Amino acid sequence: MLASSVGEQCVPVLRRALASEPSVSVRLHPGKTPSGGPLFPDAAPVPWSPFGRMLRERPAFTLDPAFHAGAYYVQDSSAMAVGEVFRRMLPLCGVSGRPLRVLDACAAPGGKTTDLAASLRQVFGDGFVLVANEVMRQRASTLKDNVALWGDPCVVVTGADPAAFGSLLKGYFDVIVADVPCSGEGMFRKDEGAVRDWSPEAVRLCAARQKRILSDLWPSLAGGGILIYSTCTFNHEENGDNVAWIRDALGAEPATPAMDFPEFLPAGGGYTLIPGRVEGEGQFVAALRKTAPSSSFRLPKVSRPSLSLPVDVLRSSCRILPKGDLLVAVPESISAEVAALEPLRPLSTGTAVGGVKGKDFVPDADLALSLLLRPDAFPAVELSREEALSFLHRDAIALPDAPRGYLRVDWNGLPLGFVKNLGP
Repeated sequence: MLASSVGEQCVPVLRRALASEPSVSVRLHPGKTPSGGPLFPDAAPVPWSPFGRMLRERPAFTLDPAFHAGAYYVQDSSAMAVGEVFRRMLPLCGVSGRPLRVLDACAAPGGKTTDLAASLRQVFGDGFVLVANEVMRQRASTLKDNVALWGDPCVVVTGADPAAFGSLLKGYFDVIVADVPCSGEGMFRKDEGAVRDWSPEAVRLCAARQKRILSDLWPSLAGGGILIYSTCTFNHEENGDNVAWIRDALGAEPATPAMDFPEFLPAGGGYTLIPGRVEGEGQFVAALRKTAPSSSFRLPKVSRPSLSLPVDVLRSSCRILPKGDLLVAVPESISAEVAALEPLRPLSTGTAVGGVKGKDFVPDADLALSLLLRPDAFPAVELSREEALSFLHRDAIALPDAPRGYLRVDWNGLPLGFVKNLGP
C-alpha cells in the first residue's frame, strides 16, 4: 500500500520517519513583533514559509505569554505548504473595485486560516474578506478562539454546512481553500488514532465525502476562480483521483504553480510532502482554476446603520455594529461583504470592541489582540513574565504606579488584555 501511495523509493525513508519523533514548528505573526527582538532567533526557517520556524525542541507553549498574545501559531511545517501555494496563486486573483473574497472551507483549528490571513493582509491590507468555516460545533469554537487570538478583523468565522455556500453565495468567492477531512495517512507519526482508524474502506469513504464537500462548495466559486485542494494523506484515491474528478466532473483546469523545493514531489496534479523527505508530516496540495465563465455576485445594500463608539480606540475606519451587549467593529472596506455573509449566521465578524456599563466603556479582551487597536488608545503597562502569567491565569495583579482606569497590559511589547486599575 505504501509503495503505491508514495513510490517504491520513498518507502524506506517514510518507514524510518514514522519511527522517529515528530518535529515542532511555528509560524510567526508578521503584525505582532515583540519589542525585545524576534521570537525563536536560533530556529531554522521553513523554506516554503517566510514566517515558519523549525524548533529544536517543543517548549511549554502555554507558559509563553507571546503564545497567548497571538504572536505565533503552532503549525506543522508541511501544512505550511498550502499557504505557499496560496501565495503563489495570489497574483492570478486580481480584482478591481472590491475586496478579494476567500473561503477556508474546512478551517479548524485555524492554522491555514491564520496563514492565509497573514498573506492576504500583506498584499491587500484591509481589502480582503476571509471566511473561515467549520461545520463541527466544538471545532468551530476552537477556530473562533484562534482567529480572535490572531486578531485580523477581515476574517469572518462561520459554522455552516458546505451546501449553504453553494446555495446562498453562488459565484461569490475568488479563491476557495479546501483542506478536506481525509484518512490521515500523513499523520500516522503524530496520531495513533489515525493508524487505528485507517482501512481501505475508510479511504473510499473519505474520497466520497471529499467529492460531496467539493460539489457543495463548487457553485460558490466564481468562474475563473481558484480552488486549492489539500489533504494530509498519500493515497491516489483522495489526492490525484479527486483532482482528476474536479477537473472532469466539476469543470476545471490544472493551475498548480511550479514549486522550486526539492522536498515537493510532483504527484496527482499537485505535490506530496513525505515525512523523511521533510521534517514535518504528510501533505498533498494542488490548485485548479474553474473553467466556467466569470460571473458577478450582486452585493446587498448595507441596511444596518453604524453606531458610534464613546471612545476613540480604532486605527482605521470601521462600521460599529451591535451584537448583544457588545459593540463589534468591522472595517468599512468589507462592510458590504459582511452584509452578504449574514445569511450564513456568522459566529464572529470583525473585532469585539467592548460595551458600555453605566458611564464606563469596558473594552473587550479581543480588542487588545486585534490589529484594529490604536496603540495609544489606552495607557500601557509592561508586565514581567511572572506578572503576565498571573494575569493570564486570571489572578489579581498589583499595579501601584500605574494610572487608574482601564489599562492595556503588555509583555515584551505584545498586548495581552485589559485590566481596570482601581489604585491603592
